[in-house]
Amino acid sequence: MTSERECYVYIVLPRQTEFVTAGRFRVSETRDGAYIGEFVYGRSYLQRNDAVELDPVELRLAGRNYETARMNGFFGAIRDSMPDYWGRRVIEKRSGHARLEEFDYLMQGADDRAGALGFGLGVEPPAPRRQFSRTLDLGRLQAAADAIIAGDPDLAGSAQAQAQDLLMEATSMGGTRPKAVVQDDNALWLAKFGRQDDRWNHPRVEHALLLLAAECGINAADSRIETIGRRDVLLVRRFDREWSGEGYHRHRMVSALTLLQSDDSQTGRGRWSYLLLADELRRSSARPEDDLHELFARMCFNAAISNLDDHPRNHALVAKDERWRLSPAYDLTPMPVVALDRRDLAMECGPTGRPANKSNLLGAAGRFLLSTEDAEAIFTRITDTVRASWYAKMRQAGASDQDCDAIRSAFVYDGLFFETGADEV
Repeated sequence: MTSERECYVYIVLPRQTEFVTAGRFRVSETRDGAYIGEFVYGRSYLQRNDAVELDPVELRLAGRNYETARMNGFFGAIRDSMPDYWGRRVIEKRSGHARLEEFDYLMQGADDRAGALGFGLGVEPPAPRRQFSRTLDLGRLQAAADAIIAGDPDLAGSAQAQAQDLLMEATSMGGTRPKAVVQDDNALWLAKFGRQDDRWNHPRVEHALLLLAAECGINAADSRIETIGRRDVLLVRRFDREWSGEGYHRHRMVSALTLLQSDDSQTGRGRWSYLLLADELRRSSARPEDDLHELFARMCFNAAISNLDDHPRNHALVAKDERWRLSPAYDLTPMPVVALDRRDLAMECGPTGRPANKSNLLGAAGRFLLSTEDAEAIFTRITDTVRASWYAKMRQAGASDQDCDAIRSAFVYDGLFFETGADEV
């Protein structure tokens, strides 16, 4: 990386549709090869009566110079706006380079990132994008995604054009699976494509799990299935966008990874914890008790469906106005592993660590402002509903019997009801 790079940070304020300049972000390389990130809010921005913070933990609204040495100098709220694994693959394919600098990924990300932030080299922000692909373009976008996944040399002549197609529709919303953004019925939808090598129909299974979560009383993202030719595409309504009649309101959004001030390193993973996330929600949420009860229910649901990829990027806070709330649930994926006695969530979920079992989950009830009795009632409601309804929801969503057989072992596994002692952790 060059010794110093900087850009302006733009934001769409609550109930608005146009960017304003919020501040300036700079990353500098030190003599020993480390990186320091700096962010400062602009004076004119701080003087606005409607100014809001970029995130509730690290970049609070104040006239000071913020610095970080974590994550190569990138603050959590800025990292959340950067391309995910899939978005980076698309950018690399378009640029023709296998690896770029972190700052390049930031600057080459799509306009329609997750949340309300934008980035540019000019002090005056650009106009937000107005036109989006529609559901009738899904076939073209699926073909472009297939081409990038295949990496076929015969596609080299069109690879950059295909990547440009997808980059225009890309998003920084988390995940490794191919995706794009499309517009339909005055709403933006995250289109998640299947892959040719999938073991089961991922779009229909994820759609079914979102329906199942809602039946369990969980606030889950809206979704539906579109079929293009013989390929299914999952559409998930973006909860960080809302049509105003003149454009889209962009709601601020930060991941739980940012709320925990953590990252993907081994050291950072020490803070991957539902318990610590509950503590942060107490401080950040406008309605902490409601959000803590909801988070506990999601933790139980993830245990009941063996969603062992429930990492902090798959949880978020969203601010539709000035206040932060837990976002709807998203990215729900079963992992049908062989083990029947113990399965671990990606985040610490109780006093004995990550084991996904009843005694461990209930042992953390107090951190979620729940009595043991109320926590057990939530656990029982969710496990009973999952056991009774998972297959029906799969079939309702159009998953085949083969799909159901492939994931059957993920649901309400035996060890969910086992005891886990501290000596087993």
